[in-house]
Amino acid sequence: MTSVAPVILLAAEKESAEVTDWAARVGWVVGLGLFVALVYWLMREGWKWRGTLQSDLPALPTAPDSPGRAKLTMSGRYHGSTTAGQWLDRIVAHGLGTRSRVELTLTDAGLDVVRPGAADFFVPVAALREARLDKGIAGKVLTEGGLLVVTWAHGDKLIDSGFRSDHAAEHNEWVDTLNDMITKTETEGAR
Repeated sequence: MTSVAPVILLAAEKESAEVTDWAARVGWVVGLGLFVALVYWLMREGWKWRGTLQSDLPALPTAPDSPGRAKLTMSGRYHGSTTAGQWLDRIVAHGLGTRSRVELTLTDAGLDVVRPGAADFFVPVAALREARLDKGIAGKVLTEGGLLVVTWAHGDKLIDSGFRSDHAAEHNEWVDTLNDMITKTETEGAR
């Protein structure tokens, strides 16, 4: 009988587990949710403000009715446009900041950029300035040479637009063909 008594005493001395303070926990969750919503709202307002600051950018040109025979075509991703030479200065006016799928078509008239779900635009051959392989543009960094960057003039601004093909091996052919077209156009314009 003496051995049973200490066991009963130990069982009687045990305390129950602490009850969770649900009011404090719910308060923290609501506070965190409000903080995330505030940060999201501030980011959205910043995006809209950037668009307002860039409202002097003229409307994007559209493709001519008969652009000619396609020299090259490519499907892939459009990663955005920035001020030329400043790969972090994203341009958001006229939907140029919207990432999307893209179908590129290069003709003698210029570069036709068709973006499902976003604004399409056309870069006339006279506006093309340079094509190169790069590793990044605002918000997207890839391996060296993983991005086709096309520099073009729009209004009084030089713009870099970044594209990535579904087949990265196509990038070199695009750079060579675009730069040949640009050189040929500059040579003919100098005459």
